[in-house]
Amino acid sequence: MGLPEPLVSEKADKEPSRFSNEQFKKIILLILGVCFMAVIYWILPGGYSTTAKLMISLLALSVFYWTFEPIPLGMTSVLLLVLMLILDVASIDIVFSGFSSPALFLIIAGMMLAKGVNATVLPKRMAFYILAKWGGNAKGLLASIIMIPQVQAFFIPTAAVRSTLLMPIALMSLDYIGDKGKGNLRKMILLGVAFGGTISGTIVLTAAIGNILAVELLKEFTGIQITYIQWFLYTVPIWLLLIPASWFVLLKCFPLPKGEEQFPHVKAEMGKKLKSLGRMGIAEKKCLAILFTIVCLWFSEPFHGLNPAIPALVGVILMSLPGTGIAKWEDIVKINFDTILLTGATLSLGYAFNDSGASQFVGNSLSAEWILNLLQSPIMAVTTILIITHILHLAVANVSTAVVTLIPIYIGLSASAGVDPVLICLTAALACLHGYILVVESTPNIVVYSSGQIQQKIFLLPGLIMTLVMIVVTIAVAMTWWNWIGLM
Repeated sequence: MGLPEPLVSEKADKEPSRFSNEQFKKIILLILGVCFMAVIYWILPGGYSTTAKLMISLLALSVFYWTFEPIPLGMTSVLLLVLMLILDVASIDIVFSGFSSPALFLIIAGMMLAKGVNATVLPKRMAFYILAKWGGNAKGLLASIIMIPQVQAFFIPTAAVRSTLLMPIALMSLDYIGDKGKGNLRKMILLGVAFGGTISGTIVLTAAIGNILAVELLKEFTGIQITYIQWFLYTVPIWLLLIPASWFVLLKCFPLPKGEEQFPHVKAEMGKKLKSLGRMGIAEKKCLAILFTIVCLWFSEPFHGLNPAIPALVGVILMSLPGTGIAKWEDIVKINFDTILLTGATLSLGYAFNDSGASQFVGNSLSAEWILNLLQSPIMAVTTILIITHILHLAVANVSTAVVTLIPIYIGLSASAGVDPVLICLTAALACLHGYILVVESTPNIVVYSSGQIQQKIFLLPGLIMTLVMIVVTIAVAMTWWNWIGLM
């Protein structure tokens, strides 16, 4: 027996249409991705093997899907693993090898450590302390916002987490400022969160996924291992120069009218919030002790030889172990599984890209005499890699994808040119990390943009200037510091 007509009509009105506009767009993007993959396959030179052509086409598909996100990042990662197996571009051991990499476990441990740290008020205490000291005017507030993630980077290995922790504090400060906290000041502070978060991944090997992936791929393909302390030594001057540079660029891009630069009440309010937290508790002291132990083990890697993932995992255990624990295990394991799938799949893509011979074919195709001549000079090599990588990073927005796509190719080019692959890969990894122009170029940019308080167009001018500054700073450091320590 059918329902009365009005009820049927009412039910139909409440039911969503079979395909919404958003779903339709995603289906179109899925189809376009397959078409893009097919086009790449057919335009590749005939000299490429079928396996290499399939591998390069799959890589193109991954870039397309990770950039436009017709499906979640983790789902794209699983899809690529399945396609690599179905198309037989690599053995099953290679396809799943990314998930047995120490780099993946380092990232897992980093996310779990962040959960443990967040179970205490330590991040808030640190942020309130810095803002209470220097947050009473625009210059001090911006400097504080930029500096907070630099400190966090040593014990919170995920840029997304650092930025996510800082965003509510930055917005709260702007709300306390009131009307003065709108307009240019808001743009300046929010971009300070984004740029500060990006820069914070520079000096610490474990502070950015791209760093970890680049080091892992370099070790896999060349057998060369960059330690935690070596990375620190290579990048410390770049980090030290980019911090004040970003502060200066943002102040100049977003000038404030006279009378709107001072807000001492914010400094006082942050002081009250700091005081309300009371004295440092046992949990915070335990957290600091565990983090200090991890950082000490990372710095002393040349002496004990432990992979950075091991101290991180030890820290995770200590954070949830009875007696030393500061958080429940069931809370610590609630991490973003999409990130794990993305990291494992990108590593597997890199390994398969090399194993299938695709990296060699691409390297040979790019081994034009003029390119090899440019790479012969270390300074020209650094300049060339920086410019090419920054341009490609605008197209291959996802940092992990950019690293996994470019590092194997650059390793092949460096071998053809007879250049130290460490120099080339370090330069490329840093260029992939420092994405300032587009929202999708870095996770701190995405976190800030997702607040709905800032538009893409606001990133363009300061982002372009910061990109140029990063290139100039890196070249200057290469000519001086890297030359002095023997990297050049």
